Amino acid sequence: MLTPILAAGAPAGQPNFGFFEALQQGGAIAFTTLGILVIMSVGSFYILFTKLVEQQKIMNQAKRVRASFWQSNSLREGAAKLEKNSAYRQIVDDGLAAQEQHGKLTDPVEAHDWLHGSLARSEAAINSKLNGGLAFLATVGATSPFVGLFGTVVGIYRALVKIGAAGQAAIGDVAGPVGEALIMTAIGLVVAVPAVLAYNWLQRRNKGIAEDLSAFSNDVLGFLASNGAVRPAAAARGPVPTAKPVTTGSTTAGQAGGVPTAPRS
Repeated sequence: MLTPILAAGAPAGQPNFGFFEALQQGGAIAFTTLGILVIMSVGSFYILFTKLVEQQKIMNQAKRVRASFWQSNSLREGAAKLEKNSAYRQIVDDGLAAQEQHGKLTDPVEAHDWLHGSLARSEAAINSKLNGGLAFLATVGATSPFVGLFGTVVGIYRALVKIGAAGQAAIGDVAGPVGEALIMTAIGLVVAVPAVLAYNWLQRRNKGIAEDLSAFSNDVLGFLASNGAVRPAAAARGPVPTAKPVTTGSTTAGQAGGVPTAPRS
């Protein structure tokens, strides 16, 4: 907005020092550097938004798991309540498949170890998918300032060449290349900062999701290893039994483990 106004207000005959004019001073190298930085920036924001959508879907699945999954009578019944191809559904399906495969093994392997290994592989596959694309953000955050610095070096080099060729160049002769150098430095930083912030934010959210998946996988392992007797405490059904009051009589039972006690005289 400011560049066209300044360009329109510049007196006739004076050189124009707008953004594109500065790029034209750098020629093909400046435009190539700018193109690389634009690709980096677009790729960073694309990964940011797609990963946010993917993470939010898994977080919503975790809410449904806590709300209704463990109220089911069996894992298959609970899995039917989850979306197909979802992260939590994948863990349940892999656990059930591992339980069926254990009986077909000819080499004796502890059921706990077999189930634990299968569920761990399932978790690793989900976490690997969640971390996909984050390496690009880390790369952009680390390299884009140097890409901008490359444009800066080229701009300063052109300014020095003009000064050397003219012997005593006017400020107008070197303003274009120097302006190009400063612009490339600024663009490199503008691309790097959002990429680094997005990388750290997505990593933190992935860590929280991984913790929830690990806890759910451990609950599934306990359920399978105990034939359904062990499930999360928050999902245990039925009221907790309470001690009955002691009644008087010839024989009464104490409530500590049901040990008979002698009647009081």
